[in-house]
Amino acid sequence: MRDFKTTAEIPVPEKLIDQIIGQDKSVEIIKKAARQKRNVLLIGSPGTGKSMMAQAMAELMQSEELQDILVYPNQNNENQPLVRVVRTYPDLQYIKDKKFANLYSANDLEIIRRTPKNELAKKLKGSLGRRLAAQRSEKEEKGIPSSFILLPIGIVLIYISFFAPIPDNTKWLALATLLGLGFIYVLSNATSGLGRRLMPKDEGNPKLIVDNSDRQTAPFIDATGSRAGALLGDIKHDPLQSGGLGTPAHLRVEAGAIHQANRGVLFIDEIASLKLNWQQEILTAMQEKKYPITGQSEMSSGALVKTQPVPTDFVLVAAGNLPDMQHIHPALRSRIRGAGYEIYVEDFMDDTPENEDKLVRFVAQEVKRDGKIPHFDKSAVLEIIEEARRMAGRRKKFVLNLRELGGLIRAAGDVAKEKKAAVVTANDVNEARKVFKSIESQLGAKMIEMKKEYQTIITVGAEIGRVNGLAVLGDSRAGLVLPIVAEATPSASRSEGRVIATGKLGTIAKEAVDNVSAIFKKYIGTDISRTDLHIQFLQTYEGVEGDSASISTAVAVISALANIPVYQSVAMTGSLDVRGRVLPVGGISGKIEAAIDAGVKKVMIPRANEQDVYIDKERLKLIEVIPVSDIVAVLTVALEEGKHKKELLRKMKSQNGDNA
Repeated sequence: MRDFKTTAEIPVPEKLIDQIIGQDKSVEIIKKAARQKRNVLLIGSPGTGKSMMAQAMAELMQSEELQDILVYPNQNNENQPLVRVVRTYPDLQYIKDKKFANLYSANDLEIIRRTPKNELAKKLKGSLGRRLAAQRSEKEEKGIPSSFILLPIGIVLIYISFFAPIPDNTKWLALATLLGLGFIYVLSNATSGLGRRLMPKDEGNPKLIVDNSDRQTAPFIDATGSRAGALLGDIKHDPLQSGGLGTPAHLRVEAGAIHQANRGVLFIDEIASLKLNWQQEILTAMQEKKYPITGQSEMSSGALVKTQPVPTDFVLVAAGNLPDMQHIHPALRSRIRGAGYEIYVEDFMDDTPENEDKLVRFVAQEVKRDGKIPHFDKSAVLEIIEEARRMAGRRKKFVLNLRELGGLIRAAGDVAKEKKAAVVTANDVNEARKVFKSIESQLGAKMIEMKKEYQTIITVGAEIGRVNGLAVLGDSRAGLVLPIVAEATPSASRSEGRVIATGKLGTIAKEAVDNVSAIFKKYIGTDISRTDLHIQFLQTYEGVEGDSASISTAVAVISALANIPVYQSVAMTGSLDVRGRVLPVGGISGKIEAAIDAGVKKVMIPRANEQDVYIDKERLKLIEVIPVSDIVAVLTVALEEGKHKKELLRKMKSQNGDNA
């Protein structure tokens, strides 16, 4: 790791693509896709940088000639507005050919002649689209408004009615005149739409629906979560559709994200959440590179209106999670593959000095991006790096869920700022950890507290058929102590005993219980055929899924069948194959922390997970972590000492061919 005192010394790259951490393969593909204008599908876990890659791609794309889009009234068919596409910042030749010189002053034309295209947005006050829309508006506004005529007359009449020394009948006449003029003013405004309809014009008042005046690079439009109208464009509903009082159709046209992203990038996260027919419409826009705007609601008057095709020449960057891929329209995905790339975004990166440096830079980036928290000293950065190891839950890996890691950075910054400290220290990060807990972690702590209070979790003594298993709460890293009890009863069936498991088990958990039954039959003998085994996962209202409770289930059942008590000061986690080998599981650190919180003294984990434990050293002193590789090793630690235990272990070792 580089040597530094605070992150203020760490340079932060200007380009977004250079700020992306740990996604080297993805970055290379994004660069290639940006150069060649290819579509991209990003699949990966939340918080791994998918949206940042999409923004970086827009930044890298070669800036084409940006376009403004206007809609005009159609004198032949008012429900089919005309579309006009113009360059946002044209050159002098384009202005001359299209006869737009009257829209620019002599100074503007000189600026265009001398200034490079990519800098015109800084020098000129408005794009060509804005100038066209403004010119039409000025023409329409020429003439003396009726309000300027009626206002002086109204003031004179008010004076006559209330202040002039004249007879009362004259005052009433003046007041009636005033009310009449007010009625005429309201009526004239209400019928202005009728006048527009009945008086044909050579030129209509256009509406600018895509305005790129403020852009210097390719547009980046984030359409995540957009409904049909915001995504595909829409025509506003007009409640006044008759009598000439309504708004002209072209003034009700609204461009969608697919039109605003023309010659740029359209980013849609959670692409699978879009309805299939919307995905189909996006595919049409991608294929045709143009898409007409029409009303999205059949109950709206906008459904009668359909514009000429509007340009939609965009690059699609779609993102989603792996389980959602089945909900992506097959034709849309095929289009992306046929003219682009599919990228799986990494969840982890190797724990190397080079990647440690990248995390140092990440902390500096987050401080700069936030703009409200102080810089981190080296001790605080080391704590953040250690948290990245712990969140990974895998040996020699850093997590790449940098959104959550960034949340801890901001929480630590807030702690330091409350203390009015100049820099964030390791103590601030440790203090932030206490408040920066997921809902699952907070809920897990409360569940442990409640179960201990009502003696659902027992951590002293020994009991037959009862084991403290360990699990992960939901999709988080938060651990949970999972008490499991087993009872052996005479079989209710004449054919063969059954394994009956309760506790809202998921599919994988049920299969794990079935697999464990092979262990019982191998080591306990044929008597199991006349026995029903009842296994209960206590108070698992939140449900149980996964196979990490396999060794806990096996120990509980073997204890019940052999009538040997299990130490309640021991907790365990691990998967078990049908031959009795203990297999690795996930969430090891969270499970051990839950065992510590519950007051357990020993915890057994798969030997393969021994290097995956990332817990504070002081906290780790509160518990003994015992790696195990097979069911015999598990029972050696878990079962209470006695002759029955010795006999059982001797029998199991002999069946395994172990003479020790």
